[in-house]
Amino acid sequence: MSIEIKAPTFPESVADGTIATWHKQPGEACSADELIVDIETDKVVLEVVAPEDGVLSEVLKGEGDTVLSDEVIAVFTAGAAGSAAAPAAAAPAAEADAGDADKVGPAARKLIEENNLDASKIPGTGKNGGITKEDVQNFLKAGAAAPAPVAAPAPAPAAAPAAAAPAVALNVPAGERVEKRVPMTRLRATIARRLVEAQQNAAMLTTYNEVNMKPVMEMRKQYKDLFEKVHGGTRLGFMSFFVKAATEALKRFPAVNASIDGNDMVYHGYQDIGVAVSTERGLMVPVLRDTDSMSLADVEATIADFGKRGRDGKLGMEDMQGGTFTITNGGVFGSLMSTPILNPPQTAILGMHKIQDRPMAVNGQVEILPMMYLALSYDHRMIDGKDAVQFLVAIKDLLEDPARMLLEV
Repeated sequence: MSIEIKAPTFPESVADGTIATWHKQPGEACSADELIVDIETDKVVLEVVAPEDGVLSEVLKGEGDTVLSDEVIAVFTAGAAGSAAAPAAAAPAAEADAGDADKVGPAARKLIEENNLDASKIPGTGKNGGITKEDVQNFLKAGAAAPAPVAAPAPAPAAAPAAAAPAVALNVPAGERVEKRVPMTRLRATIARRLVEAQQNAAMLTTYNEVNMKPVMEMRKQYKDLFEKVHGGTRLGFMSFFVKAATEALKRFPAVNASIDGNDMVYHGYQDIGVAVSTERGLMVPVLRDTDSMSLADVEATIADFGKRGRDGKLGMEDMQGGTFTITNGGVFGSLMSTPILNPPQTAILGMHKIQDRPMAVNGQVEILPMMYLALSYDHRMIDGKDAVQFLVAIKDLLEDPARMLLEV
């Protein structure tokens, strides 16, 4: 029985998607719920799996092709695993006569043509020695200028890193000036477009302050082991303190929690805070919902889950839609100070930075304290400078006296 394999139903905010990677080729047997193809959208990578045991009969959309919501992308034959195995067993002799061209998959052939490579020099790890897209990416990563040895198929683990992200490293011989042109992924192009739009369409301004992290660090040091034990292995980090402090400050300054829709100012009676997560595919901002009702443990557990799913490419569109405020942490990469860019249609974003020991004047004495610079970028069309400064001071005060978050004072 033939079954049409369709692209997922995209939400209204996503117009179309791009075929990223075919994990199965025509004629290959598939088990039920086994991954067949990845479809990349502006926000996430969606996985399409086999509806039941069978064989992928025909691929209608190749890698790089644009697909619409619910568009048919392949044909699947259910329960055909047994019948597909017999022709496969008789195929080696025919394939050997067909030459290298027949052993190159569509995605691999496209990559070979784009980089002017010799297919005969690329070791194939696919079925019957066929050349896959990952083989070509590995060959490019190793340096196409070096002659590739004709050897047995490489072990499967070697192909895994290439599948995670396209190789862009260049092995440049001394004295040569080499360039490599790599198309933007759909996600990277969307990030670039939104960042430019944010700067062009908003009256963006940034205010700075600094916070003494010693009280939070001492509290964390005192309770982190007990916290992890009580909350089933969830670790106590710094981000949960910032999320809870921002939540309290957002309640005090509703304009910072608002958004602009045309000529309307939309005030939100809830706090949904996006937390920027860096992945190999680019920056993603999954959203913590109703942070006012979340505990520190809830925040930490949810952020840890976001990070893991972001690295594995498992974040869904529902995880990143909405949001009334965003927090980004450049400090994990060593940034001492930066100017975060707004995440439209939100009107403000908080930037965390590196904690660094600095000499500070305290009651007429010089003390060495762990300090962090905070940056709040905001849309001046919606937020007055006074409110922005006081919002950032409120976060500073709450972090320097964490008990105030519990007492809501």
